[in-house]
Amino acid sequence: MDLKQLEYFVRVAELGSFTRAAHALNIAQPALSRQVRLLEVELRQNLLLRNGRGATPTEAGQLLLDHGRGILHQVERAREDLGRIRGALAGRVAIGLPPTLARVLTVPLTRAFRRQLPEAQLTITEGLSSAMQEGLMNGRLDVAVLYNAQPVPALELQPLFDEPLVLVEARRPGLQEDPPPPPLPLAELATLPLVIPSRPNAIRMHVELELAGLGLRPQVVLEIDGVSAILDLVAEGMGCAVLSRHAVASSLRPSAYAVRAIGNPGLHTRLSLATSSQRPATLTLQATLPLLQQVCTEVVGPTAMKKAAP
Repeated sequence: MDLKQLEYFVRVAELGSFTRAAHALNIAQPALSRQVRLLEVELRQNLLLRNGRGATPTEAGQLLLDHGRGILHQVERAREDLGRIRGALAGRVAIGLPPTLARVLTVPLTRAFRRQLPEAQLTITEGLSSAMQEGLMNGRLDVAVLYNAQPVPALELQPLFDEPLVLVEARRPGLQEDPPPPPLPLAELATLPLVIPSRPNAIRMHVELELAGLGLRPQVVLEIDGVSAILDLVAEGMGCAVLSRHAVASSLRPSAYAVRAIGNPGLHTRLSLATSSQRPATLTLQATLPLLQQVCTEVVGPTAMKKAAP
């Protein structure tokens, strides 16, 4: 059995599409289809059901998918063990970051990773928490930083910080920065026009849950799935937003916005490191986890509300 063919099959089965798998593997789709078909011929089994919506594993394909993940993981571990003989880890780690944190974490994280693991490969992907959870479970991601992640059997969570959320408005001409305005009562948030991501965005769900506890619901005027676009619309006076301070500080025009704390003791969201409980961590991932935690502590920690309880 050719390992490359096995890798191709696993990626198609995980992504559910030859097109998406070809893009992820950076190969032409006809070549990918041919290699998977050769594997089916060798095993004398149809491994995938191909239809207009994509490709799903057959019973035989699901069995090979389970074995294939383990085989490819063992191959990666073997490469790492051989790398250790040279005194370096040479594996690959795929990290998922929320867009609001990717802007402030990507550069220091990449710098620290290259310094401590010079022969390893790093992939950083931006995504919403719901999409990153799916990526952890299907193997596209090895670790992700998630907002308000709920405990599920498939994930292992390590709480990091409770990060404050703030009301973001367009700065009015002549508005003074000092002293800062008092916190906005949480109930008043329900009276403001919000530009907010669509469900199941973690911040959107958190805002709705907190307001529901008061018998209220947010006044959503625009649903926009993109932090930059949300901030642009806020700057144009289209509404307010609920975001982290990092989202504003790392924007192209932070001076265009006024921020205000929400509630007392405040509206905040939990930040956690998440890994899959269904796959053992590679040596490279084990070395990356404390590195990621350290960078999050140095970058996010100073403005985080408090250390999250386990």
